[in-house]
Amino acid sequence: MVQRIAFRVHGSVQGVSYRYFTRKRAAECSITGWVRNASGGTVQGEAQGSEDSLTSFFGYLERGPSMAVVEKLEREEIEVVKGEKGFQIRV
Repeated sequence: MVQRIAFRVHGSVQGVSYRYFTRKRAAECSITGWVRNASGGTVQGEAQGSEDSLTSFFGYLERGPSMAVVEKLEREEIEVVKGEKGFQIRV
């Protein structure tokens, strides 16, 4: 079953290649969606894939790249987007 999760990552996650880390891990986990820097120094995005793939993906996001300090990862299930391909970094 495919799910889509909106997420927001809090902590020291901007300026440490967090978005590029997220895109790489999404490709490894067969996740589609997007990620971007957001207000307040957070990173937000949407991720879509199987439950197992999403579990693996969010495990990576909870740790982040080596220079990041992840304090909190918020998640909320949202409506699936049909026909989406790839994972993008948005500006």
